[in-house]
Amino acid sequence: MLFDLQRFFSMGASPTEKRFTADLSARDFCGAHVPAPIEAVFTAERQEDEVWLHLTANAEVCGVCARCLDPVVRQQAVDAEWTVKKKDLEDPDFELPRDEKGQLDVEEWLYQELLFQIPTVLLCSTDCQGLCPVCGKKRQECSCQKAATSTSADARLSILKTLLN
Repeated sequence: MLFDLQRFFSMGASPTEKRFTADLSARDFCGAHVPAPIEAVFTAERQEDEVWLHLTANAEVCGVCARCLDPVVRQQAVDAEWTVKKKDLEDPDFELPRDEKGQLDVEEWLYQELLFQIPTVLLCSTDCQGLCPVCGKKRQECSCQKAATSTSADARLSILKTLLN
């Protein structure tokens, strides 16, 4: 969805609210993905010499637990606000995404905000202990003893132990 900020500055007296659907399923979220389209709400409101922008959405994020490799599905909310002054539109370092005509790319803005919201390390639960290095099962399910876990490490890694001495 594109939004013409320049035009809104010159004509926009009343607030504008647009609901749109964004399909970000083909986008990369650092190992996670958003399989279903996202329903989002974009609002623009002019206040004197600036425009207040607001973007909200909820997305289902899917990935793999970084500790136990189980699938992770979580809800992620986006609630972003931005204030733009007319002089900002002429700035080449304007931080919001725009197309070649200078229009605000709201879908790209949603992608960027969601990218910052999704944790880089997804976990199935905060108390996930990961996998047992001996048997390969989840630590909560394994019957290996703690002592056996620390002494029967992979022999290929034994060289690393000498570096600690």
